[in-house]
Amino acid sequence: MEFRPKSSHGTRLAGLCLAALLALAGLLVGSAALALDLSSLSRADATAGVKAALEKGSAAAVASLGAEDGFLGNPQVRIPLPDGLQQAERVMRLMGRQQEFDALVVSINRAAEAAIPQAKPLLMSAIRSMTVTDAKAILAGGDDSVTQFFRSRTEKSLAAQFLPIVKQTTDKSGLARQYNSIAGQAASFGAISADDARIENYVTTRAMSGLFLMIAEQERAIREDPVGTGSAILRKVFGSK
Repeated sequence: MEFRPKSSHGTRLAGLCLAALLALAGLLVGSAALALDLSSLSRADATAGVKAALEKGSAAAVASLGAEDGFLGNPQVRIPLPDGLQQAERVMRLMGRQQEFDALVVSINRAAEAAIPQAKPLLMSAIRSMTVTDAKAILAGGDDSVTQFFRSRTEKSLAAQFLPIVKQTTDKSGLARQYNSIAGQAASFGAISADDARIENYVTTRAMSGLFLMIAEQERAIREDPVGTGSAILRKVFGSK
């Protein structure tokens, strides 16, 4: 048989084919590795990762909101006057009584800031009681999955803790007492909701909503940048999604 050396064109073609095959093999191995990485997360890892995320997010939210101007200085959670007082404010402004309303806005936000630190033990207790099912629901859930979890586990207890603290502050305001008197009558006729009939109830509800919102913001940041948290378990769980 006559030996014929390969042409340089044939050699280049064979090299390209080999490179393509190697690249394809690399992609297949990479895909398999990714699938293995996702499936290798144990239930313990998943639960630990979610708990770590919630502990980190809850602590940060409480620290932020429980500081001076945590509510008052944050447009996302700043508590406005109830609708009934906002309407009265427009009239009273013309009568030179705007300062009373401004002072009440400061007062109700300060009340929320004072109440928030009481949330931390309740939030941590809810996190410790978390089941594997809870963790899976949060890990696979949307932006409000954490809010829903905390609402279901802590809302009643938070309200019971917050309300006396808020009431102690709002009771000092003559304007708040006037609102409670008028709003209570309006609620009996169905003009406003029962939840808004007393200003301390209104502030307590808004304080809890602000807390859940800020926890959700913290969770979203962890999901977007788990590496930046500096936590190995958070990187492992949220980084593999």
